Amino acid sequence: MAVLYLLGLLVALTGMVALDRRFRLFFWADARRAAIVLVVGVLFFLAWDVSGIGLGIFFRGETSFMTGILVGHELPLEELFFLTLLCYLTMNLFAAVSRMIGSRRTGATTSTGTNSRTPGGDA
Repeated sequence: MAVLYLLGLLVALTGMVALDRRFRLFFWADARRAAIVLVVGVLFFLAWDVSGIGLGIFFRGETSFMTGILVGHELPLEELFFLTLLCYLTMNLFAAVSRMIGSRRTGATTSTGTNSRTPGGDA
């Protein structure tokens, strides 16, 4: 039972990787850029957590579902995986929504064959 939360996070991360690979959203679209964005995002939220812990705002929850391994004061191992999942999910979602909006705009332009400007060039 002590690794249940970590296993759940790993299953969710595996799902994110599968979606990313299937639809070429993040790492499969541009691995170098994706790695940079993911590392920067995780480091940002890790700094946020460490600041919150230092100010006494964030505390480690006591539960039997977690490993009990700490990577810092009041910072459980599972938090690193959660932050990675959070950032990966956000970037996959951003890429998917951007693609949907882009295809909608492209579809609207190609279906009319023109843009919104008047024939005389006045906008």
